[in-house]
Parts: sequence; C-alpha cells; structure tokens
Amino acid sequence: MGVWSLGWLSPSVILLGVLFAYPIGYAIYLAFTNLELIGPTARTYQFTGLANFTRLIHDPTFWQSTWLTVIFVVGSGIIAQTVLGMVLAVLMRRALRAVRISVGVVVVLAWIIPEISAAFVFYAFGTSGGLLGQVLRRPGEDFLSTVPMLIVCVANVWRNAAFSMLVFSAGLRNVPEEIEEAAELEGASSWRRLMSVTLPIMRPTIVTNLLLLTLLNLSDFTLIYVMTQGGPGTQTAILPVYMYIQAFQFNNLGYGSMVALALVLLGALLSLVYVRQLRTEV
Repeated sequence: MGVWSLGWLSPSVILLGVLFAYPIGYAIYLAFTNLELIGPTARTYQFTGLANFTRLIHDPTFWQSTWLTVIFVVGSGIIAQTVLGMVLAVLMRRALRAVRISVGVVVVLAWIIPEISAAFVFYAFGTSGGLLGQVLRRPGEDFLSTVPMLIVCVANVWRNAAFSMLVFSAGLRNVPEEIEEAAELEGASSWRRLMSVTLPIMRPTIVTNLLLLTLLNLSDFTLIYVMTQGGPGTQTAILPVYMYIQAFQFNNLGYGSMVALALVLLGALLSLVYVRQLRTEV
C-alpha cells in the first residue's frame, strides 16, 4: 500500500522538482561560476569555486547593502508596520462602523494599488517641488537626494501597513471578550488590558505577522528601484537592488547569484528565529 501511495505522489514530486528544486539548485550553482550576461563567459562559463564568495566577503558595498537591508526591514517593516498596524486594528475595533469602513478602505487601497504606482506617488512626493517640500516650506529641496532612505521607508510603511492591520484585526476577533471583561471588572485600564491580556493572547499572531513582514520586506525591489534605482550612489541599494545592479547592470550574473544566495540565507536565519518563537507556543 505504501508503494502505491508513493506512486500516486510521484507526479507532485516531479512537478516540485522541476519547478522548485531544480531552479534553486541551478541558481546556487551559478553563484559559484563566472557567468556574465555578455562577453566571453556568457556561454562558456566555468565553475570558479569560492571566488565569488571571497569577493563578497571583501566587498564593502555588499556590507553596506546588508546594513541598509536591516534598516529597511527592521525600521519600516518589523517596527513601523507592526506598530501602525496594531494601532489601526485596536482603534478600528472600537470605532463606529462608518469609521471602520472609511479607514479600512483608505488603508487597504494603499496596499492593493500596484507597487510601481505607489513608487511614483512617493517619488513625486519627495522630489524637488513635491508636496513634502511645500509642506516643510523647502520647495527646492530634493528629499530623495538628502534623506533617500527615510523617504523609501515612509513609502514602504504607507503601502504595507494594511497587511498588519488586517492580520491583527483577525487576531483581535479571536481574543475572548470574557477575559477582557474580567480584567475590566478587576479595575484594569484600557492600556493595562491591552498590554497584559490582549497582546499575550495574540502572541502567535504577532510572531506570524513579523515573519511574513520580514520575508515581504526582504524581497522588496520595485518600490526602491523605481524611486531611487538604489541611489544616490548606493545609499538605498538594499540587497535585492544590489543583486539586480550586479547581475543586470554590471552583467555579472555569477556574482549577482552569490548576493541572492546571501539574501536567501539571511531570510532563512530570520525565519528560524520566528519559527522557534512559534514552537514555544506548542
């Protein structure tokens, strides 16, 4: 019976191998070659061992990109989007129905519009003569040149806060009202109930949201590339952007694959931390 079961599963296994395992394995192999987009090694590339890895370790721009990635993921993703999403979810839980619908439509609309559209909106917002300059009474300043990472992080929070809001709104519905009412009868304030009752119950939801936000922001490319192309210089070149620059602007596909491999390993390490936190709940 076990052999027949494996036989029925074989089409799925083959499909996963062709569409998932083989591309990943081939990409890992390319990270250890001298493949280029154009030139003599475009067709006759060779395995070069740890040459790309050694270059990566001694590449100051890679370490700068890694630090920018951490700032982008932690600052605009893990902290800002989580806090803003929780605030919106809590406020909308007690708000009037008309207010909930109005705020929900506005926030979700920012999330569902194409990412390239959001990028153009914030490009116009932060560039010279944009709305930000008008509000701050500095119309001639190009904020995408003076504080590019800040503008990119604000754009990212504006677009993706709805994701956390929806996750936390669903989590809040699963918090038993009886527990909160008991805490209220004991004299606990709203803030105390939130910190001591609601958030501990929602801990698995919060950790899951953090995991999804981390993976979502680690793979963000379009928003930054459309707004700044990684510039000025490399001031906003997080790892996905730096990978693209190396692979398709400098034509070094082998080294770009090595940067991509480093990005995957970073995401895997962060995911293991979250998964370990979730396992403590079991």
